[in-house]
Amino acid sequence: MTLKELKAGQSCIVETVGGEGALRQHFLDMGILPGAEITIVKFAPMGDPVEVRIHGYELSLRLDDAAQITVRDSVKKAEEDKPEKRKSKVAHPNLGEPGIHHDKKHENPLPDDHVLSFALVGNQNSGKTTLFNRLTGSNQHVGNFPGVTVDRKDGAIIGHEKTVITDLPGIYSMSPYSKEEIVSRDFVLDNKPDAIINIVDSTNIERNLYLTMQLLETERPVVVALNMMDELTGNGGSVDINMMEQILGVPVVPISAAKNQGIGELISHAIHIAKYCEKPLEQDFCAPESPIHSSIHAVEHLIEEKAKSTGLPLRFAACKALEGDELILNQLDLDENEKDLLEHIRVKVEKKSGLDPAAAVADMRFTYIMQLVGSCVTKPVQNKERERSEKVDRILTGKFTAIPIFILIMAAVFFLTFNVIGAGLQWLLEQGIDTLTKWTEKALVAANVNDVIHSLIIDGIFEGVGSVLSFLPIVVVMFFFLSLLEDSGYIARIAFFMDKLLRKIGLSGRSIVPLLIGFGCTVPAVMSTRTLPSDRDRKMTIILTPFMSCTAKLPIYAFFVSSFFPGQGGLVMTGLYLLSIVIGILIAFVYKKLLFKGEAAPFVMELPNYRLPSIRSTLQLMWEKAKDFLQKAFSVILIATVVVWFLQSFDTRFNLVTDSQTSIMALIAGFLAPVMKPLGLGDWRITTSLISGFMAKESVVSVLEVLFGAEGGITAVLGTVEAGTLLIFSLLYTPCVAAIASVKRELGWKWAAALVVWQCILAWIVSFLFRILMLAIGGAL
Repeated sequence: MTLKELKAGQSCIVETVGGEGALRQHFLDMGILPGAEITIVKFAPMGDPVEVRIHGYELSLRLDDAAQITVRDSVKKAEEDKPEKRKSKVAHPNLGEPGIHHDKKHENPLPDDHVLSFALVGNQNSGKTTLFNRLTGSNQHVGNFPGVTVDRKDGAIIGHEKTVITDLPGIYSMSPYSKEEIVSRDFVLDNKPDAIINIVDSTNIERNLYLTMQLLETERPVVVALNMMDELTGNGGSVDINMMEQILGVPVVPISAAKNQGIGELISHAIHIAKYCEKPLEQDFCAPESPIHSSIHAVEHLIEEKAKSTGLPLRFAACKALEGDELILNQLDLDENEKDLLEHIRVKVEKKSGLDPAAAVADMRFTYIMQLVGSCVTKPVQNKERERSEKVDRILTGKFTAIPIFILIMAAVFFLTFNVIGAGLQWLLEQGIDTLTKWTEKALVAANVNDVIHSLIIDGIFEGVGSVLSFLPIVVVMFFFLSLLEDSGYIARIAFFMDKLLRKIGLSGRSIVPLLIGFGCTVPAVMSTRTLPSDRDRKMTIILTPFMSCTAKLPIYAFFVSSFFPGQGGLVMTGLYLLSIVIGILIAFVYKKLLFKGEAAPFVMELPNYRLPSIRSTLQLMWEKAKDFLQKAFSVILIATVVVWFLQSFDTRFNLVTDSQTSIMALIAGFLAPVMKPLGLGDWRITTSLISGFMAKESVVSVLEVLFGAEGGITAVLGTVEAGTLLIFSLLYTPCVAAIASVKRELGWKWAAALVVWQCILAWIVSFLFRILMLAIGGAL
């Protein structure tokens, strides 16, 4: 029997875990081990994936993956008496502070001018971002890790200028499964921070401590921050901090990052262990009688010299080599004899434990964790947060309610962003830019500035950059709502119930949010793909988002509907949006077959309890996205704006023109006009407006009005078929420069340039087919 065959509410015991590679290792690291009890919580509204409960937390996985896990019926245990809260019988070990473990005689503190480096490491949904903001306040900046586009946040600890703390992407173990996990592990192993601050969700302690075990093996100074202690104690649970600190051999500090409790004590412990290089007390996480105990030590002896030469922590490298971790094995570069000996040890482990080596190592860690939890932790009498989440989930992820409520929520987000809050702020910013433009123009006229410089500043920088800058409120407000949805836990639910649908086009459920945001604005849609764990899914989602019709194209639709299709606006608009979705789906199938072969990333994701979002963290995210938009995309936008201004303002002899018909832009448009002639759009003025749309889609209408206004309007030049063709071309051709700048930042210039060319070609093909079809229908009638 497999896990896939069970029904909601059934429990079972894991017998074997199938699969291979990173996915199987991820299952093991998440606690899906032989002997573990799993309960089926519910299935997604579309029947796939499935939500299960294991080790006290909820996890979602696809049915195809569940089919690789064989199980047997669970024997219901007699209900145990509820444990009483323990009173610690262990004196405080004083780790991480002056005390019995602080050997002043042999101490070798780092110099006072040394900048202490810290890595903030923890599981996803453990409150890591909130803690980082508490530790650093506004003393932080955002960038990328070298060579990758994964966000890197660094900051100085408040009150300690000679410090730098790096907020690493959330990980579940030191076995890399996604690009973010690889980044986090490489940072810890290669950068060797002076200390690690390991944040642990005390309400989900078994799973969180699995990462802690591996961090202790890295031989870096570690302080454990037990977060959300207020929730644990509020539900009737407790932790014997002294006992846990003694067992782990590192400082353990109870905190509540959301309520700013325990942060000062955590900082003092972290700085102390970093300055005095206090590594974890030597630990052996497996009992001497364990079938894996001697094998780990045998591997340590085998690889000791290689681990030392590569700078890998010995215990960590030994466990990873035993697991078969390819990245570590490549670093160790074992010779054939050493590989044979390692394989002999692995076979011995399997015979003695009845488990393959990777499962045996994971089982060793979880056995240790369960013993530790049994000694130190009093489980809560009830879990109010989980009970509340289950009630909410009956509605938000219900079979018949999930999709309608999701549509309503996203509709509300779009309405507030593009029609109320975002639109209002955008209007205010536009008014400010207009006022500043007028003041600047008056000053330039008063100073008798050269006409070329005057045109560059006003018509180029202010007009061009200003139109793109008006997107800033939209980006910020959109990310405000996204942050609320993500922090509350709802984004994980969206991915959960949309996964089956998106998997058909080669994506996972996590891609649904960026695609939906694309209907509002491509810029925040591209930026939001950073939450996707798979590099394949992220790239595919990014190059699909421009096919979603953004709101910047609405003025084009409105202009042509009112001019050519009066009284049919709703029908035309609906048709355009449906066409964008259909084209996006067809293109996704093409991408899946040609560019991104294979299946979407396996869907193994924790479903956290619903929580009230942190306003502080949300505001911090808004500020970061605003800076990101201005600093990264703005430079590209400025360059593109100046180039377009130059082409529109000068003729081939570099004289400033008074009539745009004599400009370089008109000349270029004249060359391109024959390309557009088969579409019935061969007028150079139409081509010029489409080129200007590269800067901002809204400018297509303004340019058309300027160029056609004196000749009786565009209706004298185009028929309804040509108008429809132009609408379809505008729907599908290259996104604006701000969107291209975002794509360039995420994927590089080659992808961005290829996207521009590809979408222009596709727009031409679809528009041409539409025109041929319409003319054929007209001729038949």
